[in-house]
Amino acid sequence: MSLPADLWTTFINAFGRTDSPAITVIELLLVVSIATALSIPRRSWRYVGLLATATHELGHAFAAVTSGQRLSGIRLRFDHSGTTTTFSRSKLATVWSCFWGYPMPAVVGASFVWCGLNGWGPAAIAASAIALAATLVFLRNAAGFLITIGAMLGCVALIFLVPAGFVGHTAVMLGLVLLVGAVRDLIKLTHVHLRRRDRLATSDAYLLFRATAVPSGIWILLFTVLVAGSWLVAWQPLSTILR
Repeated sequence: MSLPADLWTTFINAFGRTDSPAITVIELLLVVSIATALSIPRRSWRYVGLLATATHELGHAFAAVTSGQRLSGIRLRFDHSGTTTTFSRSKLATVWSCFWGYPMPAVVGASFVWCGLNGWGPAAIAASAIALAATLVFLRNAAGFLITIGAMLGCVALIFLVPAGFVGHTAVMLGLVLLVGAVRDLIKLTHVHLRRRDRLATSDAYLLFRATAVPSGIWILLFTVLVAGSWLVAWQPLSTILR
């Protein structure tokens, strides 16, 4: 077989289910420790947190596309900010796409944890590579291209260079990073509304308030419920290991 055919076969095979990784309590604690070391300190989060930013904006983009809106462009920045521009005549569709930014990192994180522990880790990574590739068409700034291409290369390296069994461990770790990132972003959002009200224009909760007249606190509460629910979903398979 030719090299392109071999690579294509390897990529397609990544979507098949593998044996569930036999993660012991010690290994789980190690994965959690690594995820914490990447997510909590500001120095490491400066880089790793860009994944949460990209996932946040992809949440807006995916919700916009699924609600029939026209997606004009996505911008990602190294200061963890981003913008997704959409056009729609429907206020409901606009609210739908605006809402799904903050919950999406937690939803994806919980999905990664579940997939990683149930033999679908390589499939989750391969699907992520496709989703990231699809966004390249809509990116409108250099930082966005660098962040997205870097994440894509990481996914490709995991698929082609890392044994499938270990990819499950990596998926769990990435899932925990995104889950922690979702909590960090919620805390940051709440801080903006309580202490940094001069930056309200950057808040999705404030934009939702402007669009619906529903108080920003209600939207933050809804974000929190979905993030907490995602943590609960991720905790179910993790708790079986601890037992």
